[in-house]
Parts: sequence; C-alpha cells; structure tokens
Amino acid sequence: MDSINDFYAKVNKYMPIFPKATGQPTRYIEGYPFEDDEPMAATLYHAKQISIFHDQLDRYYFMEPYILVGLDSFIYYSEGDRKKCVAPDVYVVLGAKKTPLRRSFYTWAEGAIPDTIFEFLSESTKKDDRDRKVQIYLGEMGAKEYFIHQPDLTKPAEFRGWYRDTSGEIIEMTADTPRTLFSERLNLLFKWNVEVDLDVRLLRPYLPDGTPIATSIEVEQLQKIAEAKVEEQAEKIREQAAEIEKLRQQLGQ
Repeated sequence: MDSINDFYAKVNKYMPIFPKATGQPTRYIEGYPFEDDEPMAATLYHAKQISIFHDQLDRYYFMEPYILVGLDSFIYYSEGDRKKCVAPDVYVVLGAKKTPLRRSFYTWAEGAIPDTIFEFLSESTKKDDRDRKVQIYLGEMGAKEYFIHQPDLTKPAEFRGWYRDTSGEIIEMTADTPRTLFSERLNLLFKWNVEVDLDVRLLRPYLPDGTPIATSIEVEQLQKIAEAKVEEQAEKIREQAAEIEKLRQQLGQ
C-alpha cells in the first residue's frame, strides 16, 4: 500500500467533479419520522461490512465539504408523502453539504438526490434489494447507481450493480474483472475479497488505479510505519554524529 502522502496526492486526481446542491442542508422537518424499531445490521457479517465500508468512504471524502456519506438513515424523496421513504445501508450524495448532521435526508429541501446507493443483502431484505429497490432507487427516486453485495460467508457470493443512463433506462452493470464493478459517479472501483481475519466477504472501495482506500486499522499501521522510518533515519543520523565526534576526539589527541 502506498504511503499516506502518496495516497492523498492521488485523491485530488481521482475526485469526481460535480455541481453543488441547489437547496439547503436540513436537519429535520416536522412530521417526518427519523427512526424506527428496526436494527441497523441483520448479522455480525453485515455489521462488520457496513461499519468498515462507511468508515472507508467517510475518510476518503473527509476533506470534501460538499460530499455527504449517509449511513442507514431515512431518505424522504417526495414532499408531503411520508410513505415515499427509504433507508439504504450506505449512500453518497455529491454536492450536498456535509454539515450540519441530519436526522433524515429530504431530497426536495436539499435540492439533491443520492448519487450512489449500497445495500448489503440479508435474509429479510434480499428479495426487495434485488428487485423492488432497483426500481425505487433508480426509477422512482432518481439515484444514478445502485449496488448490492452479500457479505455473509455462509451464503453464495453476490455482487451486482445497476445504473440509470441519460435516457432514464435502468441497465445492469457488467464486470471487466471478477468480483469488481466500477462506479462512474464516484470514479471508484468496488471489489470484494474474503477477509479471513474478519470472517467476512468484504466489499471495499479502490481508486481507479487499484489503490485500496484504507481502513482505520490500515491507516494506523501506515502511520506507525512512517513513524518507524523517521525514527530509523534519526537513529542513523545520531550514530553518524557520534562517529564524527569520536573521530574528532581521536584526531585531537
């Protein structure tokens, strides 16, 4: 993996270009519920996948004030109709201001619609995720891309994506390489691998050149490696200085 400095030099190169949202960040609109009694993750597989994936995207877009990464929160997409509501596992809105934090996302107030949506399959939602939500997210709500992934290692692997073209037609994505799909909106690759240590089929984001977007643990490891290299260089300088001082003393005798 590249050093932290090398990675962030690439971020500017690959960051997508987008217009700002036409509305205003809206914390809450009275009369629209912002929570229910449903658990966020169906299994520990999903909990690990969702938390790691959101953390990676949130860190990647940390310095971008007009990119919002949402996590299991309500999206209302038709003013006055509380039934027009969805709650994706993870979604990205290009152009929407990151702050303030919202209780829900209201597309008409924000003047923006989520660009890319991710759902992680569970037994209770997999049928809707594969079928009905494709039409709701891309057709009815107007999102540009939608991905589904199965993180549970006890289930068959499944990673699919759809996009809405300029004519409004919904088209399923095709993969150039196994286990990989490309997001045109986010300009990122998404690929899954079996993570033995985590015991999960982990979907993670990559830069277009294949550079992985680091997890929190990987960032800490990179920082430790960088600090160790600095300390190693400092130790060499101290040893060289000691040798020079020793030679000076010998010449002075």
